[in-house]
Amino acid sequence: MPKEAEPSTTEKSYILRALSEGVRLDARSLDATREIEIKFGNDLGVVNLRLGLTRVFTRISAEVSQPFPDRKFDGIFTINTELSPLASPGFEIGRQAEAENLLSRLLEKAVRRSNALDTESLCVVAGQKCWNIRADVHVLDYDGGLIDASCISVIAALQHFRRPDVTVEGEKVKIHDISDRVPVPLALLHHPYCITLSFFLQGSKVVVDATLREQQVSEGEMVVTITRHGEICQIAKLGGVPTDAVLLLHCVEIASAKVITISKQVSDAVATDLKKRMGSGIISESTADNEI
Repeated sequence: MPKEAEPSTTEKSYILRALSEGVRLDARSLDATREIEIKFGNDLGVVNLRLGLTRVFTRISAEVSQPFPDRKFDGIFTINTELSPLASPGFEIGRQAEAENLLSRLLEKAVRRSNALDTESLCVVAGQKCWNIRADVHVLDYDGGLIDASCISVIAALQHFRRPDVTVEGEKVKIHDISDRVPVPLALLHHPYCITLSFFLQGSKVVVDATLREQQVSEGEMVVTITRHGEICQIAKLGGVPTDAVLLLHCVEIASAKVITISKQVSDAVATDLKKRMGSGIISESTADNEI
């Protein structure tokens, strides 16, 4: 099975020595994230996000389907991930790598299970018809920060997406074209973001948004999923060195501060793009939009 090339012993020693002195190979401070670049596609809900050299493409799609029998008043929301072999030699088509299993599980907990999307708002006819919202996440380039970049991309795409409006007359459902009626934004209850922190030198050094090389020499990782209001959705400790309560609280404080900046950048990017589309007549502003 193909694997990502491991750093040499000399490279490991160099990275660890630099971190012991508070220096990183890309000149960032230990608690600094890489630059985030967000681009939107021609369709609503299409996001191409770059975090350093890591690039993630996310597309949101919607279709009317039948709800689950035990969730008659809820719609359906699923997240699908794909790690392209072009992104890393360690990813294979048709074989789920450990990184893909981890990414899928953490995104599921961070976004879907935290009820970021109000699935009750997706109900069209109770027990018969509902909206099925699907988020497809494709990793195109990989240089660390995979979970963070994917989570930001999904939340940005959900904010950007608009579904067609519907009219219900009895059991008859009519889906209106975008040119006929203003499309409706998704009801997001909160905007959770993942922040990955890596531990080095027996936990004495904590690094935010580690690159691939830094991840390969780290002694453990922790993923904190939190909203800009400080609401913790999940804390995942991915093995490695043990952490005490003081270090855990320190990691949460770092993540909370980072999420405030990221959340503002994403919201501003979405608002700017939608404003451009309104000006060009592609889409009109919907009064049903949520203020989070």
